[in-house]
Amino acid sequence: MLRISNSVSIPPEEITVRGVRAGGPGGQHVNKASTAVHLFFDVRNSSLPDAYKSRLLARGDRRITGDGVVVIKAQEHRSLEKNRADAMERLRELVRSAGVVRKRRRPTKPSRNARAKRMDAKTKASRTKALRSRVKPE
Repeated sequence: MLRISNSVSIPPEEITVRGVRAGGPGGQHVNKASTAVHLFFDVRNSSLPDAYKSRLLARGDRRITGDGVVVIKAQEHRSLEKNRADAMERLRELVRSAGVVRKRRRPTKPSRNARAKRMDAKTKASRTKALRSRVKPE
C-alpha cells in the first residue's frame, strides 16, 4: 500500500513495476542486468479520489501520457530494489502534489497614493537625467 496522505493511498495492484536495462556507461554488467525500473500507474482506472484524478490529468506533466498513464523511469541506483523504491517515492510526490490546492490570487490595483509616488519618482529620475545632458549654448 502506497500511502499518499492519511486518507489517500494506492493499492499495490494498481501499480505495475517492470525491470528494464539501464542505459549509459557500466561495461558488460549493463548489458546483462535489468536494474532500471519502469513504473506504470493508470490514473483514470485507479482508486484515487476524483479531485486527485482531475488535477493529475489536467497538469501538463510529461510523465503522464495522453491515455492518463503515469510512466516513471528510475535508473539512479545500481540495484533494482533501490530504483523501485525511488520510483515509488516519485509517484507518491507526484500524487501528493496534485492533492495540494493552491490559493487563488485576488487581483488588486495599486492605491492612488502608490501611483502618485511612482509618478513622482519617475519625474525626479527624469529631472536628474536631464541635468546630466550637455548644456546647450544660447
